[in-house]
Formats: sequence, structure tokens, C-alpha cells
Amino acid sequence: MVHSYRHALSGFAAKLTAEEAKAIREKDGVLYVRPEKVLSLHTTHTPDFLGLHQGVGLWKDSNYGKGVIIGVLDTGIFPDHPSFSDTGVPPPPAKWKGRCDFNGTSCNNKLIGARSFLGSSNTVAQAAPPYDGEGHGTHTSSTAAGAFVRNAGVFGNANGTAIGIAPLAHLAIYKACDILGCFDSNVLAGLDAAIEDGVDVLSISLGGSSQRFVDDLLATRASSIDRSIKATAQLGNGQEFDGETLYQPHDFHPAPLPLVYPRDCLPGLLNRSEVQGKVVLCGSDEKGRVEKGKWVKDVGGVAMILVNDVAAGYTTFAEAHVLPAVHVSYVAGRQIKRYLSTASAPKATILFKGTQIIGRSVAPAVTFFSSRGPNVQSPGILKPDIIGPGLNILAGWPFPIDKSTDKKHAFNKPYPANIFSTGAGHVNASKAVDPGLIYDIRPTDYVPYLCGLNYTDSEVEIIVRKKVTCSSIKSIPDYQLNYPSISVRFEGTVTKVSVKRTVRNVGPAESRYRSVIDPIMGLDSIVVYPRDLVFTKENQTASYRVDFTRRIDRKPTSETAYAQGAIRWVSAQHSVRTPVAVVLVFE
Repeated sequence: MVHSYRHALSGFAAKLTAEEAKAIREKDGVLYVRPEKVLSLHTTHTPDFLGLHQGVGLWKDSNYGKGVIIGVLDTGIFPDHPSFSDTGVPPPPAKWKGRCDFNGTSCNNKLIGARSFLGSSNTVAQAAPPYDGEGHGTHTSSTAAGAFVRNAGVFGNANGTAIGIAPLAHLAIYKACDILGCFDSNVLAGLDAAIEDGVDVLSISLGGSSQRFVDDLLATRASSIDRSIKATAQLGNGQEFDGETLYQPHDFHPAPLPLVYPRDCLPGLLNRSEVQGKVVLCGSDEKGRVEKGKWVKDVGGVAMILVNDVAAGYTTFAEAHVLPAVHVSYVAGRQIKRYLSTASAPKATILFKGTQIIGRSVAPAVTFFSSRGPNVQSPGILKPDIIGPGLNILAGWPFPIDKSTDKKHAFNKPYPANIFSTGAGHVNASKAVDPGLIYDIRPTDYVPYLCGLNYTDSEVEIIVRKKVTCSSIKSIPDYQLNYPSISVRFEGTVTKVSVKRTVRNVGPAESRYRSVIDPIMGLDSIVVYPRDLVFTKENQTASYRVDFTRRIDRKPTSETAYAQGAIRWVSAQHSVRTPVAVVLVFE
């Protein structure tokens, strides 16, 4: 037995042979048995970008998270980091039941709990204090609830006061990951303990290579912010391509140097005679970007330009390189390679420009590594739900930074992301506390949907924890769930789809909302009934129907087409936007 679970679910994790697992799977009362999975870790200016300003508005009104307990499931924590000072933080609330497994006085009113759950991957470490040996846990914890740390920065960039999103909140740390990754049995053990301990919010910055959206009740994905730690690759013909890097040496002379492209920037394959004293063009892999710089430097390269492949697109990473370097987009890389193939004596240099605010016309942008929709198993539920900052997050780090760090990610002139990348859009914290209208959905509202998935009564009962008889319940398709988004699919001879939604008035008691439809290409008509929603009191509900119609005699340009738009309910004080995704399948 590795772990036993009581709060997140009723079950256990154990090391079994295939025959033992099969025998348990066949026993009465066992819902499912599945093999262990290993998840990976995902990852100063962010509060301002989210509209949170010190001393005014939502941040002040919410008292900076005072009294809230945030549980972090990650690689542990470095408790002595200044981000975890408890200055101004009150004692934890009486409901807190957790414990601190650090020796001495490492825990305080900020860091109120710390435990380790490495039973699946490291039996010895299970009993050790939950110190952060990887850095990721310290990074995510300080992002969530780091204290005010003045004069923070990285290599002289992004200077200012580093602040977590909830700087007066309490932190409870559950170490479920180490150098081997995050075994899901350990993650579940940490989750189980967090529920028992009384945490209010969980921060789980983990993911898998092919996680199904059906496993996510709320899918939140990564986007960029509007700060860039900028550098520019300048070619001998005068062309310039913006990119990013954390390492911005002041003593680098910007005179053009010979530019070479050895293709494989790998140890043993780089030829010193080819790259010594030159600027080296290298392809950017998801991992090993800083390592490539080390290999280039080892054979005498003076600087490096990293270029993306087509999959990475416009996502670039601001990292602490060991030599002058810049990471540019795929499009920029193609143009640099074209210059290399046509110039008789190609040259290049790098111009370092420091921290810049790039503006909201470029950010937020969706990263290439961010999970995206559509939801294959339930296409009527739009995924992801929302996006939030996930790149260029400069936060606490447990080790001295010596040209190697986990502060990452930036963008360069991206194309507009489609709705299966952005979902309902970017988090707007200030507007979220005064939405005007909300879309309520209760746990019991999922029962007709679950019955429609052909689950047995007993399987639905396990999920909803109440007696269910699906034969007496009228099932509904996924797109009829009362979500604040709409996703419809036209297939075969279907020409009309009707969707119902119900909203609750949480704005002024007497309110009138008028529907406004943002055009959606590929449909003949979109009609909203009624056109107006009128409320006379707070918490009053109102329903509306949207009819989508299309013609099937139009000649498509492809077998499947996607369209997007929105329906907005507009009053004198609020504009409530419901994103719409439409899939048109042609036979």
C-alpha cells in the first residue's frame, strides 16, 4: 500500500502485478483501476496586467487575500525565501488542521503548513522535510501568495516590487513532485490531505502530454503578459527581429560578426573551426535551450540566435543564457535562414533592450505549449474555459541564479488565437467581482447530461453521491448545460440547433439587458429569444434561447469548418459576453 484516500475519493494506491490489478478490477464495488501516470511541472508585472493595483480596487477590497489558505501541490518550498515573510500576516484561521514538517522555525503565519507525499517515487524522501530541490514549487508558491519583496529583479531586468496575487494569504505546501516528476498517486495523496487540512484554494501547476479535457472541470490555460525582456537579432542587411532573453550583458559589443548555421547545435557535432568567433544560429527545442548556448560557448561561439520550429510558432522564452543570445519566432527564423542562403558574407549581432511594456495589442497571447480545445469527447462544452498568465512569470527562486533559471516565455507579433485556444477569454479579476449576470449551475444539473452519456445508474450515483434513476430522467446533450459559453456542432443534414441558457441578476435590482450578436461566419442566421431581459429584483433569473441555422447546399472549402463569435447582453452598467464556437461538418 502506497497511499490511502478518504476525502478526495474513496480508494488507495498500491504496487500491484497485472494479475492482481485485474483481480481487483473485477471485484464488486470497484469503480475503476488504472496504472500510475506521471505529470510534468508547468509554469512582477502580472498583478498590474490583471488590473490589480495596490491601495485601490479589487486588491484592496479583498484585503490582499487575508485569511485565505492556499494549498500548493508541487516540488516543495524554500521556506527562508523573503517571499514567505509573514510581516502583516495574521495567524491562520481556527479551521486550519494541518501541520508543518520542517524542523525549527521555518513555518510562520505565511507558511502555515508543509508536508511531503513522495510514496510512489521516493520512499526515503517521504519522511524528509518538504524542501524544494527543483525550484518550481517555490516559484509557483510565491506567484500565488508571495509577500511584498522590494528591489526584486533578474539580472537588472523587470526591477520593482515582486508581489504574489494574494500577498496576505496563508500557504500550505504539499510536496508531491521531485526530479522524477509528479506521480498522480502522490498528487492525489496531497490533494486528499489538503481537503482534510482545510485549505480554501488549490494551486496545481501540473500537466500531462495528452491530458483529456474531460478530466478538467475547469480548464485554465497559459497566456503571455504585456511585459517583454527584449533583445533584437540584427542582420547584416539591416533586417531586425525582436525576441527575448534574460541575460543582457552590458559589455557585449554590437558590431556585426559572421553568422553561421551548423544545424545541429549538439555536443560533439559542433565544429570549433566553423563557429569560433561567430554568431551561431540554432534550432530551439522545448528543452535544452540554455544547454545549447553552453555547447556553442564551449567551442568558441560568441553569440547565439535561437529560432523556433513551426510547432512552437511565436512563443519565445526569456531565459538566463551563458552567452549573448536571443530567442526569436518561427517566422523570424525562416527569414534569417533565407538571408543566410542568399548573402555572400552573412553577418549578425544582438541588440539588448531590457524590460519593455509591449502593450495589450500583442498580449495576452496563447502559448504553443498551452492545452487547447476542442473537447473531443464532449464538443458541446467549450474548452479551455479561460486563460491566464503563464509566461514570463518572474517569481521566487530558491537558488542563486548563475546564467540558469526557470523564468520563461515571451511572444513576438502573434496571429489572433482562435476560440479553442482562448476559451471564454483572459481572466479579468476586477470585472469578475461585478459581472452583472451570472450563469448558475448546480451539481444536480449535471445528472441529465451524465445519464445521456450512457453511464449506468450506479456509475452516476458514484459521481453525484445520491440515488439516480436515469430511465426517469430526460437526458440532455452537452451543449445544453448552463455554461457561460456555447459550443454547437452541425453534422450531416442538421440545419438548426437551439440552445437554452439561464442567467441570474447579481447587478442592480432594476436592470434591462439588450442582446447583441457578434457575427459568426458560416451560419445563415442567429436569433436570440427574447431580445431583451428585464429584471426587477436582485437574484432574479431569466432564460433565453438561441437558434442557430445553416444551409446545407453551400459548397464548403474543407470537410470541417470552424467559426466563432459571441452573444453579449448589454445594460447601462454591464456588458456580459458569452463566447460562441460553431463546428460545421460537411459530408
